[in-house]
Amino acid sequence: MADPPAPAARPAPRRLLRASDGDTPVVEQPVRMVSVDTPEKAGYAGAPPTAQTTLDRCRARLTDGTYEPLIPVELREHLLERLTPDAARRHIAAGERASAEFDLLLEHRLARPNGGRRRVAVLPAGEMIDRYGRLLAYIAPWFDGGPADPLPPRDHPDRRTFNLDMVASGWGALFLVHPSLPGPADLRLLLREADAAWTERRGMWAEFGADLLLAYEYRACVKLGVRGLDDPKAAVAGAYQRICVDLRDRSVVGPFGYHRVPPPHRLWIWPDRFGQAREELGLPR
Repeated sequence: MADPPAPAARPAPRRLLRASDGDTPVVEQPVRMVSVDTPEKAGYAGAPPTAQTTLDRCRARLTDGTYEPLIPVELREHLLERLTPDAARRHIAAGERASAEFDLLLEHRLARPNGGRRRVAVLPAGEMIDRYGRLLAYIAPWFDGGPADPLPPRDHPDRRTFNLDMVASGWGALFLVHPSLPGPADLRLLLREADAAWTERRGMWAEFGADLLLAYEYRACVKLGVRGLDDPKAAVAGAYQRICVDLRDRSVVGPFGYHRVPPPHRLWIWPDRFGQAREELGLPR
């Protein structure tokens, strides 16, 4: 007998809420909203003083030659412009504001006319479960469809996903990762809102500046600034894993060329999915 296939994702601990019958346990499952990336809070790399020390180490290594043969000069310059003395404080403050804005959005859009609270519609996408055990999904308000809470028309603003609303508000950067992409019509709307948020400097860019480190840049710089760097090449490989594609012409700019593409036009692909993405998206060879 052949060995059973390996599990698609690593096991993760979850809180058991109840068992609805003999084969249906109900567990607490975190959801990672796809296509949007909000700034990190202090839980990721510590409070601003601690995180700034890490970013300062990253800045020093970008200027002292540590990463010179590994990271192209244009990307190093792009990061150095954003690694300001207050970069950590601004990024973490933006993360707190984004979290607060999301809470307000949930409170507003899940409120039913009769004073009750709507449930959440969960639309799993693409990869389904990420490496951290989170369900990858788009989420939106769930309308019961009865007289007290009728389902709005397909294009009504109340049908928008929270993913889209966070991008449109400017409190989350567009973060399209293949294969967790919306359908064509929803993708066009998402790209349009992302472009407007960036062009008009909404949300985090209005409050914290256009040079704010985006969440994936912040995470990369934290990895590059890790204390006790043993292997610069491994640090760079860990910080820059995804391949970036420019959606304007579908050109592949690789892991180090994303800075040449405006944030609302970036598509990210994992290297082991690149062949599949090339075929599905018609990328140049």
